[in-house]
Amino acid sequence: MLRHGQSEWNAQGRWQGQADIELTDLGVDQARAAAQKLGMFDAIVSSDLLRARTTATIIANSLGAGLMDPDVRLRETHVGEWQGLTPSQIERDWPGYLESHQRPPGFESDESIVARVTDALVDIATQFAGGEVLVVAHAGVIRVMRRSHKKVDSRISNLGGCQFIVRPGSPSPIEIGDVVDLLEHGAIGEEL
Repeated sequence: MLRHGQSEWNAQGRWQGQADIELTDLGVDQARAAAQKLGMFDAIVSSDLLRARTTATIIANSLGAGLMDPDVRLRETHVGEWQGLTPSQIERDWPGYLESHQRPPGFESDESIVARVTDALVDIATQFAGGEVLVVAHAGVIRVMRRSHKKVDSRISNLGGCQFIVRPGSPSPIEIGDVVDLLEHGAIGEEL
């Protein structure tokens, strides 16, 4: 599972959540560069949000891999009242929340994210049993999934991510690997 390329709001430092924001020119270049480092996949699927879908399309076209219909369950976290805000605006209106990892009332719970993303991954793994599928999603959902599986909460840069091994029907159907950065650079804009 990879994070999409840099979006317009990543570049502006705005929390995106489920806002449908386009890639920057740099984000398009990042997707093209990442495709050069990837092997083949049985299929590619993405969140339905434009930044992930465009990234997946660029990679699929470059690799000649099949692109599945987007899956709404792979969307980024719904950030409620923080959507579109910068960290300084959040600090102004919710003093201390970011530092203490508090969230506003409309922010989607980790439990909700884990449930919907797990369902999506199990469905994909069932459809492509024994295969390898590239999922293009968002840093927030990758980080929540990692934390829920007791993995270190690492920052996920654009076109960074980690391997998810999914075994449908198992009591613990998902095993999560280490964080990788296909572009081997520091983060360019944070997933917000």
